[in-house]
Amino acid sequence: MAKSDEFAFLDATAQAELVRRREVKAIELVDAAIERIERLNPALNAVVTPMYEQARMAAAGRLPEGPFTGVPFLLKDMVAAYGGVRMTLGSSFLHDFVPSRDSELVTRLKRAGLVILGKTNTPELGLLPTTEPRLFGPSHNPWDLGRTTGGSSGGSAAAVAAGLVPMAHGNDGGGSIRIPASCCGLFGLKPTRARNPLGPGFGDLMSGLVVEHAVSRTVRDSAALLDATAGPDVGDPYWAPPPERPFLQEVGVAPGRLRIAFTTTAATDVPVHADCVKAVRDVAALCADLGHEVVEAAPAIDGELVTRTFMTLWSAGCASTVEGAAFAVGRTPTQDQFEPATWAMYEMGQRRSAPAYLLALTGLQRIARDVGSFFVKYDVWLTPTLAEPPVPLGTFDSPPDKPFQGQSRAARFIPFTPICNATGQPAMSMPLFWNADGLPIGTHFVGRFGDEATLFRLAAQLEAARPWANRRPPVSA
Repeated sequence: MAKSDEFAFLDATAQAELVRRREVKAIELVDAAIERIERLNPALNAVVTPMYEQARMAAAGRLPEGPFTGVPFLLKDMVAAYGGVRMTLGSSFLHDFVPSRDSELVTRLKRAGLVILGKTNTPELGLLPTTEPRLFGPSHNPWDLGRTTGGSSGGSAAAVAAGLVPMAHGNDGGGSIRIPASCCGLFGLKPTRARNPLGPGFGDLMSGLVVEHAVSRTVRDSAALLDATAGPDVGDPYWAPPPERPFLQEVGVAPGRLRIAFTTTAATDVPVHADCVKAVRDVAALCADLGHEVVEAAPAIDGELVTRTFMTLWSAGCASTVEGAAFAVGRTPTQDQFEPATWAMYEMGQRRSAPAYLLALTGLQRIARDVGSFFVKYDVWLTPTLAEPPVPLGTFDSPPDKPFQGQSRAARFIPFTPICNATGQPAMSMPLFWNADGLPIGTHFVGRFGDEATLFRLAAQLEAARPWANRRPPVSA
């Protein structure tokens, strides 16, 4: 084992405690993480923009005193801007775009004491549930290098799963935190809509589909990080209900006897792989063994309405992103500067009328009411995170003559996660099951709007009952 690997699978809380007790200096943690990135990233292609000089200067200086002082961290190359460092969104069109200032989330990450070492790989504009951009090439799953890391926070997930850093930034517009968490065997929480700020560049994105947070190795890291970043920013159009107490204080608190409904079928009627069904039934039995009331039930959701309305917002969001990027760089977008699937989605978005957009938003709000009514009776809804185990790289490729082939294939892979982006509810993917091929199969828990507290209590209980900390992928520190 390399000397740098002694920190590799300590979570962020434990690493911060070493710095706090002065047993390790921040620069030692940072140098060790950089060594791991340089050694393992050629196989993973998780980190696409190193920021080693800035990181070493920060670690050698006076860091803020926060919950994660001195802990190495990676930033997804999308939405969250770091002033003076390029942000490409995985697109050749933005290969030289450099934002002038930090986003509010990055300001809060720095205030928490985190040291940002670089930017992670993401699909072009975050449109697909895999991380295979033409600009940087594919990220590789450390559990099987020929398989997807998921997306769009796939570079971050690969980095954390392999032990490069203990947690990394992600964002989620249709499952982009939870999908890679499932594929890479991590804990991934999508917070309640507007729990974390998107400013100053955005009030919301795609009418609230997109939220910010992270993938992590442990439940407590996710909770402590959310405590450090959550809360409204000046001028936000709306914000999530304030929690009763810090999220970290929920970790370890007995959740009580929860009413948990589970389902293994998708509202869109796509087939669900036997491994994903087995994972849910296995975890449902575990929840029952822990004393929860577990029944098989699901909200009444119009799957066709979900698909149609979500794609209207998704395509309009793509068109808005392309036109916003064109304004930012002062260039006219052309077809050759984008992947075929992205350009086709951009053109679809341009064809959507304003009335069609508002009608789609109304449809998603109807779905939110239907799902919200279900939570009058139940505390938590358990589903598969994905309809399949991690698929081979290339599964979502779209040839030029069939540019929507990848999106159509994606709909069969991710029928569960987008629902919570439509409703705004918090949801988490947990690594509680591995299949016979040694691949992680995430299970997906949905909570009431604003109720991350219940999810963190349940997550900590499940983490203690079935710990995953000792599992290591074949490619890891």
